[in-house]
Amino acid sequence: MSIALPPSLTLPNATAALARLRQSIGGHREAIVIEAGALAQLDSSAIAVLLQCRREALAQGLSLRLNNPPAKLLDLMRLYGVAELFNDR
Repeated sequence: MSIALPPSLTLPNATAALARLRQSIGGHREAIVIEAGALAQLDSSAIAVLLQCRREALAQGLSLRLNNPPAKLLDLMRLYGVAELFNDR
């Protein structure tokens, strides 16, 4: 299953984005891929949202992988030490 992130994932819209992602994750029985290619504007809230999505996927016994993350997101993920949690490369 693939879920697309919005073009902007910052503090003002993080709660709404998380609610939408939770709804998409809920009840699925297959691996989840979060498509991040459209993500252009982000801050550290994006990391918090992704970590919560990962926790919820793992609680359901599902794997979660991030596809096409923009460079800024990868930089933040490395800074916070969480990049390896989202990709199996």
